[in-house]
Amino acid sequence: MREIETERLLLRKVRREDAADIYAHYANDPEVTKYMTWNVHESIDTTNAVMDFWLGDYDKPECYRWGIVRRADQEFMGMIDVVGYHEGIPVIGYCSGRAYWGNGYMTEALNAVLKQLKEDGFHMALIEAVRENIGSNRVIQKAGGIPTGSHEETWPQKNHQTFMINSYRIDL
Repeated sequence: MREIETERLLLRKVRREDAADIYAHYANDPEVTKYMTWNVHESIDTTNAVMDFWLGDYDKPECYRWGIVRRADQEFMGMIDVVGYHEGIPVIGYCSGRAYWGNGYMTEALNAVLKQLKEDGFHMALIEAVRENIGSNRVIQKAGGIPTGSHEETWPQKNHQTFMINSYRIDL
């Protein structure tokens, strides 16, 4: 996994020292985590515990995980990664702080990751978003996401709340 530069962003490995920004910019924000499969972090200790897991994953060859940094001021804005594989096809997930929404940053990051996956020999990527998460669905569509269906999921970590999930494929 290598660093990726775009016009406005640097995608790089997440570092231990990013924990404070992750917590402050989005992991502690109930609005950001509303449609995430994980709950809001109650404290920086939660973020640090998750960081141990994320950093350990870098030892695995199938790990694709980038911190999203704005090049102009080195502001850590969010993350984008391959959260798993479905029959060998990478499944992408992402998250960013609310302060960065609506500026095209995530679309730019997603397009860069898709290009990297293509260069690495993948021909397709999968991605999902909660139907009510209009912004995330828009990001996926702008990156060429083709709807493949929708289904309900009940998330125990969200008090067994049921969400309608839109599924997309992106041909690389």
